[in-house]
Amino acid sequence: MTPDEQRRYARQVILPDVGEEGQQRLSQARILVIGVGGLGCPAAQYLAAAGIGKLTLIDPDRVDISNLHRQVLFETSDVERPKVAAAKDALYDLNPDCEVDAHVDALTKENAASLIAAHDVVLDGCDDIQTRFLVADACAAAKRPLVSAAIHQYEGQLSVFMPYANEGLAVPVHPSYRDLYPQAPPEDAMPRCSEAGMFSPVGGILGSWQAAEALKLILDVGEPLSGWLIRFNALRGDVRRVKIPVSRAMP
Repeated sequence: MTPDEQRRYARQVILPDVGEEGQQRLSQARILVIGVGGLGCPAAQYLAAAGIGKLTLIDPDRVDISNLHRQVLFETSDVERPKVAAAKDALYDLNPDCEVDAHVDALTKENAASLIAAHDVVLDGCDDIQTRFLVADACAAAKRPLVSAAIHQYEGQLSVFMPYANEGLAVPVHPSYRDLYPQAPPEDAMPRCSEAGMFSPVGGILGSWQAAEALKLILDVGEPLSGWLIRFNALRGDVRRVKIPVSRAMP
């Protein structure tokens, strides 16, 4: 580590199970963030600050003034800019050692497999139901861990999906996304943020939690949330941990 890196990551390097070796792992890691919104903004911010070597951001949208109350990477001057471009600038200001690759695109069947295979961990924070299933199936096929979160009004949920880890196990213990949701519901099954509203700190809490799970996976510390669904309710101030049963074969 350079002297600048030692100063920047000093409070992280002294953690048990991190050290300079762990920091080196982070600097070599490649993480894909799908959706730079209420979840993707805080997740990317913490990942860049922690020293992840490469972040790839993919989102087709532009910054709208209505985003600013919860999408913490953006400023008023960013309105009408592509979200990934504004986020790239903010993350570079935060940590110029973090390489940020910005894609002003939607994730599609045509680009999902190659993008996901090129990364070590995938974070899904998109607000499109069909895209969530596309991401989950592509991650399972590419054998990449998926850190998936969703938020709605005052609530959020989070889990890690790594069904490929069942290989060699007599009894599978790692569910897939389709164990939780076997089929995609209709697009209008749940109203979008623009229709239902959003309590802004919920995105910050769940997005930060996504970053924590991704860092744990890269560092190989603690226990990933595979097999468990975390449900958070800001009005009650409670967190519930729900077991996800393994009921399907891998996609």
